[in-house]
Amino acid sequence: MERFLLVDDDEAFTQVLARALHRRGLETACAQNASQALELAQQETFSKAIIDLKMEGPSGLTLIPSLKEQQPAMDIVMLTGYSSVATAVEAVKLGAVNYLCKPANTDEILAAFANIEGDAAASIPEQRPSVDRLEWEHIQKVLAEQDGNISATARALGMHRRTLQRKLNKRPVKE
Repeated sequence: MERFLLVDDDEAFTQVLARALHRRGLETACAQNASQALELAQQETFSKAIIDLKMEGPSGLTLIPSLKEQQPAMDIVMLTGYSSVATAVEAVKLGAVNYLCKPANTDEILAAFANIEGDAAASIPEQRPSVDRLEWEHIQKVLAEQDGNISATARALGMHRRTLQRKLNKRPVKE
């Protein structure tokens, strides 16, 4: 039987997802942060993990290599309400098989595990992204380059740290 590790600091979301997976006959274990997830991975074997990007403490990106080191056969899907091209690329480079934007339902999440091959026929947007979206993407890229360090990112962007934190606390701008 497949066993899922759910890692998200939103306890209500995690419990709802766990119940939905249980109804489909799948076993789950839940963690609210990276350290809890690593403890569970030391104690049990999981075939799949659903990891939130932005959590208290280390981000989900930092968790991917540690989980893959402990359990190389584990398939990981990154799920986030703070999506960006930079974090999607990093998640895949670090070992995630897919990357989904919240909100995503259980069927979409399970389909992400089934659809790990690339799709050359993927739709290409007809409009260019907005300036606000490009700014969000650039901030995320620089943040990834600075290993998540807010102060270093603010310095690299020539921006006050509080201004950067305000921008990061907002949801990503729509395309």
